[in-house]
Amino acid sequence: MRPPKGRTWAPRGARPVVRVRGRGNGRVNIAGAVCYRPGNRPHFFYRLHVYHGRRGEPKTFAWHEYRDLIIAAHQQLGAPLVWCWDNLNVHLAKELAAFAEEHADWLRIFQMPSYAPELNPAEGVWSLLKRAIANFVATDLSGLVRIVKRKLKKIQFRPHLIDGCLAGTGLIIEPW
Repeated sequence: MRPPKGRTWAPRGARPVVRVRGRGNGRVNIAGAVCYRPGNRPHFFYRLHVYHGRRGEPKTFAWHEYRDLIIAAHQQLGAPLVWCWDNLNVHLAKELAAFAEEHADWLRIFQMPSYAPELNPAEGVWSLLKRAIANFVATDLSGLVRIVKRKLKKIQFRPHLIDGCLAGTGLIIEPW
């Protein structure tokens, strides 16, 4: 529930202070995929996982939620996918590997090198999101979810921002 810190304008010597109240037991996890195809606009797909701090509630995404994100991207794009994972331990789950083998006709998965966020365009999206919600104060977890969804929608419908995330990696898309 603690907001990311950002900069703002203020008179010299009178630094603004934003006080945050609350238990801080909840959190919002985001899984996202940035999709590029030569000649088409880029797409950004995401899913939210809200953790309320309740006993027995999963704190993070399970492998089947990542599977559902892949399926949703495939259905929306109507094209084969080349999926690049970072080395999050859930991405290495044997169930996801089995799912990829089952759907080898439209899904290819590649592991990105360890500790290489500079190659991941989704990291640029997270940077844009953090900058957009800097110094926002959410009164509760549902308010935070609402703010995050609104900012992600804005990024989703601005293809030039998603293109900029690819440009930030130094990678290029070449048609086959």
